[in-house]
Amino acid sequence: MSIYFPGLGLEINPPSTFELFGLTIHLYGLIIAAGLVLAAVYGMRRAPRFGLTEDHILDGVLWVTPFAIVCARLYYCVFEWQRYAANPLSILYIWEGGLAIYGGVIGAAIGIVVYCRVRHLKIGAVMDVVSLGFLIGQAIGRWGNFFNREAHGGVTDSFLRMGIMDPVTGEYTFYHPTFLYESVWNAAGFVLLHFLSKKRKYDGQIALGYLAWYGFGRMIIEGMRTDSLWWGPFRVSQVLAGLTFVAGAAALIVLHFRPHDPENLFVNQMESRKQS
Repeated sequence: MSIYFPGLGLEINPPSTFELFGLTIHLYGLIIAAGLVLAAVYGMRRAPRFGLTEDHILDGVLWVTPFAIVCARLYYCVFEWQRYAANPLSILYIWEGGLAIYGGVIGAAIGIVVYCRVRHLKIGAVMDVVSLGFLIGQAIGRWGNFFNREAHGGVTDSFLRMGIMDPVTGEYTFYHPTFLYESVWNAAGFVLLHFLSKKRKYDGQIALGYLAWYGFGRMIIEGMRTDSLWWGPFRVSQVLAGLTFVAGAAALIVLHFRPHDPENLFVNQMESRKQS
């Protein structure tokens, strides 16, 4: 099915899968993996600025990824239970699709807490660097939706409208490219928080910035989508995004007016230990 952006003068027909050595490779999974790898590489390079090491990041990825995948699947299945009620074992058929980013973020947060407890690391410092990785992964990962022709918004005639061809009629229907909106929003948030992270006043500041930034953008964009998960009359992810935006923004405002001793930053604590 061709994809047409008349406002940009682009018409393409990207594949959603390709064959390699007899295996069917789904571009969605490949793009998600690429986002994870780039997020990990970024985290390894920035780790010392947060009092961490490259090994902390690599070990953390191995700890956190299973939590993220399991929770991303459970989040989706809970709110799409009618698909799985007849055969609950089909919840395990993750290769058939059905993952929710917010569930993945929640699972990753749980995994980080467990990992920090085991490795005796400061949760706020780890959350700061990981939240920047989240934005990288989410900005890249959303393009998997593009190749799958999914996660778009309602019908529109806006400049950025995305036309998806009906393979039967050959006609286009034009939608909001919400995957693109969210990808750009996350990329802009990454750039902003990357530079702000160099002037952190306390551990957890960038993580709160992530909650506020991503929450606000997702709250708006989720309202445009046609494939939202619902809980009664509410779009689940939109409500959650609104709550995280309010919580993150409120915490940032309150903590802005409190004094912060630079010595309490985990990176400075680790530096003091090396010198003592």
